[in-house]
Amino acid sequence: MHLRSLGVQNAAPKEKPYKLSDGGGLHLLVQPSGRKLWRFRYRFAGKENMLALGSFPAVSLATARARRDEARELIADGKDPSHQKKLDKIAAATAANNTFGAIAEEHLAALKENGAAEATLNKIRWLLLDLASTLIKRPIAEITPAEILLILKRHEKAGRRETARRLRGVIGKVCRLAVATLRAPSDPTYALQGALLAPTVQHRPAITEERELGALMLSIDEYDGWPTLRAALQFLALTMVRPGEVRHMRRMEVIWPKAIWRIPAERMKMRRPHDVPLSRQALAVLREVWKLSEGDRLVFPSIRSPLKPLSENAMNSALRRMGYAKDEMCAHGFRSAASTILNERNFDRDVIEVALAHKDEDETRAAYNRARYWPQRVALLQAWADLLDEFKTLAGSKTDVARAS
Repeated sequence: MHLRSLGVQNAAPKEKPYKLSDGGGLHLLVQPSGRKLWRFRYRFAGKENMLALGSFPAVSLATARARRDEARELIADGKDPSHQKKLDKIAAATAANNTFGAIAEEHLAALKENGAAEATLNKIRWLLLDLASTLIKRPIAEITPAEILLILKRHEKAGRRETARRLRGVIGKVCRLAVATLRAPSDPTYALQGALLAPTVQHRPAITEERELGALMLSIDEYDGWPTLRAALQFLALTMVRPGEVRHMRRMEVIWPKAIWRIPAERMKMRRPHDVPLSRQALAVLREVWKLSEGDRLVFPSIRSPLKPLSENAMNSALRRMGYAKDEMCAHGFRSAASTILNERNFDRDVIEVALAHKDEDETRAAYNRARYWPQRVALLQAWADLLDEFKTLAGSKTDVARAS
């Protein structure tokens, strides 16, 4: 006799568990506690087995019957329903670990293990977990090119073409990690090559005219703001490095007897250590601010705290107070100025590129960049410092003539 929904609902508990049969191996087990459990009894390979199908009322009578019928179909196909249930649980657990978000976290952990800078990790984390947040809970094997393109186009239409391009790149790295670890059949970003508009290139503003650069250096020398900020700008111009490398410079990185500043790999854009030869002028700048810090602290600390570095915004703000607009000059522009002027004066291009710590496409040569062209780089950095002094003299003489007239 088949059960009725009302009968299942009204089945009252007794002192001992009892069963209400629905036929076809399905019955309701009513516990003394009042719990009502669906069970399916079957035979497989000559042995009797029991399969739990859930509890009432979470699993209705109709649902219990459907699950019983699915189990009987498995038996007819030569599969044990209990074993299949275990396999399904394993598959569900595996799928939970194969989401885009889970593999994105693996990618970030690998980057950190390989020495990626914290700023780089934060940027990639923002791209993957914020901008691509709709993918986080998706099984990575099910993600399609179309849904990735929808995310990318949203940023592209908002005018963030470079962000869209970078986002495609980091999503692709996560997908390729899934492919390499046999958790996805292919990288869906591969089909999106050429689907995005090219980013609008924005060149950093830089003063490359020698007399004007000399006038800027005079303005920095006369800047009456925070001493470490003035010194940081002078040192930035003299060393041809990136602003972040100067801002985070620590005292222990300076090898005074050899006049070398040794920048560790984790602070370099290309993740390779870089040695900077220090000219006489650069050493003079360091001596001026050395007494303002101690131990292994920052050489150019923030105005607010000796434990925090100057911000790049502080450097740019100082340039604005000197009268240089944001489309005229920025902190990063000193590198462009050095590169342009030194190339125009026919200094060795290869030596300039190594001094700027640009990427070397030849990985074998890149491994030796720390000491490569060292004598030439020492001469180049000293020549550049002397040129800056010449430019200041040139700009100063023009100012004197203007005042006299």
